[in-house]
Amino acid sequence: QVQLVESGGGLVHPGGSLRLSCAASGFTFSLSAMRWYRQAPGKEREMVAFIRWTGGTTAYADSVKGRFTVSRDNAKNTVYLQMNSLKPEDTAVYYCNTRIAVQDYWGQGTQVTVSS
Repeated sequence: QVQLVESGGGLVHPGGSLRLSCAASGFTFSLSAMRWYRQAPGKEREMVAFIRWTGGTTAYADSVKGRFTVSRDNAKNTVYLQMNSLKPEDTAVYYCNTRIAVQDYWGQGTQVTVSS
């Protein structure tokens, strides 16, 4: 079955950096686009980054453009989200996602808290 397992979250000061990882299994990762979403308390889940299966095409939410970088290692079935210059408003649970046919699959999420 499809499994997505996020890791790498934590508490960081404003201006700091974190790298999230999402280990995937149960599907052909190398042929699948991947997405990172986040959900802050009281807010809707929003997509922050997208990467196509080749890794050559990426897209970002305006709020994170220039600060976050999505990448993937198809040999390790893992997608990453490098987050730099973190702000308090980046505080959220971060989820990785893939879509197979019309079905969305989600990991359990990893908490990122940006606070002084």
